[in-house]
Parts: sequence; structure tokens; C-alpha cells
Amino acid sequence: MSCARLWRLVRSLDPELDPVGRSPAGAFTSCAPGHWHRAVHVVRVLRDGWAFAWYPTHTTSTRSRIAPRVRGVLSAHVRQDLERLATIVRGSATEGEAEAAQLLAGMMRKRGLDPVFEQETAVGGFWQSTGLAAGAGIVAGALGGRSRRAGALLAGTAAALMADDVDNGAHLLRRVLPQRRTTNVLAWTGDPSARETVVLVAHHDAAHTGLLFHPGLVPMVNRLAPGWYAKQTTSTQTGRLLMLGPALVALASALGLRRLRRVGTLWSAATAALLADVARSPVVPGANDNLSAVAVLLAVAEQLAERPVAGVRVLLLSTGSEESFMEGMRGFVRRHRSELDPARTRFLALECVGSPHLMLMEGEGMLRMRDHDASLREELQASADEVGVELWRGLRLGAGATDALPPLRAGYRSACIAACTDLKVPANYHWKTDVPEHLSWPTIEQAALVATRLIRRVGEPRPG
Repeated sequence: MSCARLWRLVRSLDPELDPVGRSPAGAFTSCAPGHWHRAVHVVRVLRDGWAFAWYPTHTTSTRSRIAPRVRGVLSAHVRQDLERLATIVRGSATEGEAEAAQLLAGMMRKRGLDPVFEQETAVGGFWQSTGLAAGAGIVAGALGGRSRRAGALLAGTAAALMADDVDNGAHLLRRVLPQRRTTNVLAWTGDPSARETVVLVAHHDAAHTGLLFHPGLVPMVNRLAPGWYAKQTTSTQTGRLLMLGPALVALASALGLRRLRRVGTLWSAATAALLADVARSPVVPGANDNLSAVAVLLAVAEQLAERPVAGVRVLLLSTGSEESFMEGMRGFVRRHRSELDPARTRFLALECVGSPHLMLMEGEGMLRMRDHDASLREELQASADEVGVELWRGLRLGAGATDALPPLRAGYRSACIAACTDLKVPANYHWKTDVPEHLSWPTIEQAALVATRLIRRVGEPRPG
């Protein structure tokens, strides 16, 4: 195929592509649209292995469905603190995460708080456990050709262990993996004698990137099937895709279906390859995911210091190892379960609130969908209405999970305030462009307004 024909094929995939072309970084090139430029662009597309490499690698909203309102709630110090934290490489359960925890504690002390560090055990990633299970699926696929029973047993066990891992279960497989230390930062404010408690949650670790999180995936799906995508309210439940390979191998081995067993083996191999790519890829700056939520914690601390609240105890919690299936939050729930009454404790997780549109998540689950507490969602909606903030409703998270899930599964009232782009995904999610200059600060301010109002609302005297 000639370079000119290949160039026409690449352009046909995106009719709006400028004749000059767009580089994989999303910047327009300045050279003429000659053969040399065409060849360079095609090579870049083939090198990246993606037919959508010309999409911008940072996502911002050009049409604001919900217009943010700036109120001056966020001080300049909050922005400066976020930028300082973003310079630290903060992989889960690493020295960088611990360094960020130390720096965050100092920021809290400057705001009149007395934070403590809580060390929990963590694997520090999700690719170790899920990758091991995917590898077992590959072995089971090869073994199934010789012994159907052995192949079915190994693959079935791998699928069950992967399901336990992605669904925030007992994390059985992680118990045999090497463990590290992760650091939670916890500070108390509000009324220490109050019966009601609000736990406001962010996380200060950051994710590894990888092809699995390429920002062109969702735009490509939206372009290929815009009508279908517009109707979707739940993102793809990736836990089901992860365990599909071993599950197919188990089923095919049990029934003696050779072709299906090969499909399951190949799916397991592809899963393992994607997970290995994430493991080898660098840690992103994590400004939106999730230093934007840390900024809300600091802003709320300033607001409560300026106007103290009565009738409610407030815990400001920034967890470590959220990106490794919420290991920091799981440790927090275990540690404080006996002292936090589920009937009088509310958990509000803040996630990626630096995206353009603030939203109230309805539920989440990579494998099994679980709705967040209905009464807390209504309290959050009322709080948003009272401060004039509009929340995007009706969306559920399947392509990941948040720190709202462990307390929800433990029986607490738990909910999540997040934010998204026009395409209903977090901006710059797990990508190298997740930097402070791409944040939507008005949305972060909205999140701080809603969180502060919820706290005050919980503390207000109730009739009767």
C-alpha cells in the first residue's frame, strides 16, 4: 500500500482531521501536507498501535452542559499546595506516596489541624493479582487440551480469585503476594462530642498509565456509535472483561469445546499483556485523579476553621493505595470499624473532581453494580441545591472503583461526588496529561461547596 493510500485511510477514520494533520500529542504541525509529513504521521499511528492516535491526549470541555460558578472558596494556597504535590511521583505504597503524605500532613497543620499517619499493608497495584490470575488462565488453556478436569479446575479457580479481587471481596490472592506499607493521612475537625460523623475522603497516590487507559478509546467508540454511546449511563464493567478469559477456559474445558478454550486462552493472554503494560508504564502526575479531591479537603478545612461547625464530627481522610483497589481505605475501615457507628457515619468519597462537570455518582462496581446509599445521595442533592450547584445525575461507574466502595460493602452510608467530561469519563484519566494546568478549578470549587454544605446540614438541629 502506498503512503498516499495509507494516509487517505487514516484520514477516512476521522473526517474532521485537519489537512495539515495532528500529532499524537494533539498539537497541529506546521509543515506542509506533503508526502514526508504523511509518512511521519502514518509511522506515528502504526508505532502507537492505535488508529485513533491523533486525538488530543488531554481532555477538556468546549461546551459546558453545566456551567460552573466561581465563588472564591478556594484560596491561592490550595492551588499552590496541589501543584507541589503533583511534582512527586506517588505510586501506590511507594516512598513517593509516603513523601506526599508527609507533605499533606504539613499542609493540614498550617490550617490548624493535627493529622496522624496510619500505616496499612498493601500490594501496591492491581496488575499483580489480576495478572497472576490471567496467567493461570493461559496455563489452564494449555492444560485443558490434555486434561479437561485439570484445565477446568485451574481456570475456574483463577476466575473466582480474579472476581474476588475486582469486586472488593476478601482479596484472597493478595494474601500470598509481597506486601508493602501504604500511608493514610487522617485529621479531625468539627464537634468532637457530636454523635453524627462525616468522613470526607480523597486519596494522594497516583496511577500508572498504559495503553489500557489511552484517551482515544472513548472518543473512538463515541464516533463509531454515537447514538448508542449517548444512551449509556454505566461505563464498561472492566472486572467482567478481566475475568472473561479464565472463565471461558473453565467453561470450554468442562464441556470439551476446543475452539472456545482457544478463545479464552487468547483473551487471557491479551489481558496479561495489557496488565504487564500498565505495570511497566510510569506513574502519572495525578492532578485530577486525585489531587483535585485533596484540594477539596484542604478547602473544607479552611472553611471549617473560619466558620466552625457544631453537631457533627468531621474526619478528613486522604488514603494511600486507592489505585490498587482501595487498599488504604480497606485498612481504614478495618481499623476504625468498632468506633464508627454505621447508623451515624456517612462516607463521602471525592473522585476526579477537576473534570468539567460535577456529578453525583449513583453506584459503582467493576463486576457487580452496587448503588450508593440512597438517603445520602438525597442529602447531597439537597446540599447542592442549597448552594446553587447543579449535579449531573444518573451515571454509574463500572470501569473502576472508588474509596466509597469499601465502606459501602461494610454497611456504612457511602456516596461519591465525582466529575466528568462531555463524554461521561474523567478528564485525562490515568494519562500523562493529568497535570494541574488541565484542571477545571471551578468544578473543584463546586465540590468544596457541596461537601461543606453537607457537613453543616448534618450538624444542624433536626425538628423534634
